Amino acid sequence: MKGITVYLIQKTAKLLAQCLGMLVLTSVMLDAVWAHGERSQEPYLRTRTVQYYDVHYDKKAVKVNEEFTLTGRFRLMEDWPDAVSLPETVFLSAYAPGPMITRVESYLNGMPARQSFSKLELGRDYEFKLVMKGRVPGRHHIHPLLSIKGSGPLVGPGQWIEVTGSKADYVQPVSTMNGVEIENLEFYGISRALKWYGVWIALAAFWLLFWLVRPLLLPRWMALQKGREDVLISTRDITVGVILGVVVVAISFGGYIYAKKEYPYVVPLQAGTNKVDPLPKQNGQVEVAVLKANYDVPGRAMHVKARITNHSSEAVSIQEFATANLRFVNQQAPGADSVVSADYPRDLVARGGLGLSDQKPLAAGETRDIQFEASDALWEVERLVSFLTDVDSKFGGLLFFVDKSGKRLISEISGPILPTFTAL
Repeated sequence: MKGITVYLIQKTAKLLAQCLGMLVLTSVMLDAVWAHGERSQEPYLRTRTVQYYDVHYDKKAVKVNEEFTLTGRFRLMEDWPDAVSLPETVFLSAYAPGPMITRVESYLNGMPARQSFSKLELGRDYEFKLVMKGRVPGRHHIHPLLSIKGSGPLVGPGQWIEVTGSKADYVQPVSTMNGVEIENLEFYGISRALKWYGVWIALAAFWLLFWLVRPLLLPRWMALQKGREDVLISTRDITVGVILGVVVVAISFGGYIYAKKEYPYVVPLQAGTNKVDPLPKQNGQVEVAVLKANYDVPGRAMHVKARITNHSSEAVSIQEFATANLRFVNQQAPGADSVVSADYPRDLVARGGLGLSDQKPLAAGETRDIQFEASDALWEVERLVSFLTDVDSKFGGLLFFVDKSGKRLISEISGPILPTFTAL
């Protein structure tokens, strides 16, 4: 009997340990799911449309009402996919899991980004700045976001922001252009709106009840069958209807006159678009032409052979390959240790780095064929390998070059890619 008891205790303990392990694994998986919804987007959207770089979060933890800043740049890829609407109308914002933060200010190339922008240029770079503040306590995954009319949102690298404090302490003070100080915009005008809702609901309820107390479907249908339409609407019905119509019109016009007198200065919702010039082009570009590209499915590695021509006046080295917010850094390049800033999401930095067939710097004016390998499990984790099943099977990204002085040159790289199945 004692042996059976010990056996049952051991089995129970083992079962509890397995359940605990499953709970931990499930929580980790859910955390990844909650934080990385962008993985559901097709690879051609993430690799061949908007490439974010130099993204910087100045804080990882803020209190309710405390501001933090998100800055960075993005390039609109010249090899824009045919299935995606061109960036004729775009809107800059930040993505969060609900209204957890407040966007205080936003800028695109130094211009206020309160409205949408029109006709951004492909193959050019833009700089953005987002000032936000904590609203709801919790741990939130925040992304820069560029919404393309006709295609939807395209997000940049996300970072966890810890918001502490109490939601009850949140305030959004505003000074109006006529000098009125609003202590908290979040609740401003709610009581007035509720009163108006009450007025219209009362009128609608009166009108509905007025007809509900009358004979409804069957009696009225029987009257129609007997040809007695004249008994369906009485003089009292017409009188009440006219009075109610007059009351509705009077309230509408009276409310309008009151609002004009109480708020003489109003600004309508802005529906126009702004135009902004891209950042100046860099002098001495490095030209990259893809000769061959394949993706080793079992090895989870992208292999690219490219013909690179250095049009700058200094020798340059390949420092980094970036695509879909993933970063593959050449650890042998000058300044490789400081390429990835401390605040950049580590789950988007490839551990395998970037391997080159030739680490020798490319001299000024030199043209050379170089092969590089971007190998890491992130291709699978980020669900990017499905670009192999796209109708055009193409990839895109940015190659970063650096010279001895630390000057950085950025080149777009794109081309067709084929899957290979190398035996392991």
